[in-house]
Amino acid sequence: MSTDLKDLNDISYKIIGCAFKVHKQLGPGLLESTYEVCLNYELTNAGVNAERQKELPLVYNDIKLEAGYRIDLLVEKKVIVEIKAVEAIAPVHKAQILTYMKLSGAKLGLLINFNTTDLKEGIQRFVL
Repeated sequence: MSTDLKDLNDISYKIIGCAFKVHKQLGPGLLESTYEVCLNYELTNAGVNAERQKELPLVYNDIKLEAGYRIDLLVEKKVIVEIKAVEAIAPVHKAQILTYMKLSGAKLGLLINFNTTDLKEGIQRFVL
């Protein structure tokens, strides 16, 4: 396994561990922003660098556009975490994280839906 892939796996393991802590304490049914703040808090406490609402510019025909896209959490400048609190993940949610990954150059993304009774069912991992 390459060092870069091992590093990404270690980061995702920490993110998922922190997400389980948040879900265990709060449970389902709250706003996405609540889970985002709490997950950011847990990551910071675990010594992991996480940036909330990280701006993601769009480059179109060599022109950088401030299109208002924001990544929920950018962890260690390598992993995108998109947080949801919805009844079910829709295809558009998957498309969103994949597009954010392409635009940012991130190789790994986690889509986490906190609105589940079993968080294992709410976590999806994407690799480019």
